[in-house]
Amino acid sequence: MALTDIPIFSMLRTRLEWAQARQRVLAENVANSDTPHFRPSDLAPPKFDSLSGAAPPVRLATTESGHLPGFGSAGEAFQSERQGAYDVRPAGNAVNLEDEMMKVAANQMDYQSVSALYTRSLNLLKTAIGKA
Repeated sequence: MALTDIPIFSMLRTRLEWAQARQRVLAENVANSDTPHFRPSDLAPPKFDSLSGAAPPVRLATTESGHLPGFGSAGEAFQSERQGAYDVRPAGNAVNLEDEMMKVAANQMDYQSVSALYTRSLNLLKTAIGKA
């Protein structure tokens, strides 16, 4: 059995490749921050639909009638904070450097956390087969 056949490694590798591709796109946005009529772009995150129905949603238990159900119940969808409005400078450029740098930092943190998880999963697999 190859590592590519194990779903967790396949998903982590896909996420790492997506983060690398997104970094290229964000770097292009920053590099073209002074280019007239340039519009920034971004990548949509990968979807792992094969796991979407694997487990039922987790809900908070309310054992008394006075308990609050909690925020962010499993039935709610995530909403975007940005409404899609970009500030366009007189030259027609719509790159906001602050937003792009925040995206770069978030992408870097995501990449580091996924790569750490990948490394730990590999180490766990090595321990299981007795190589560590």
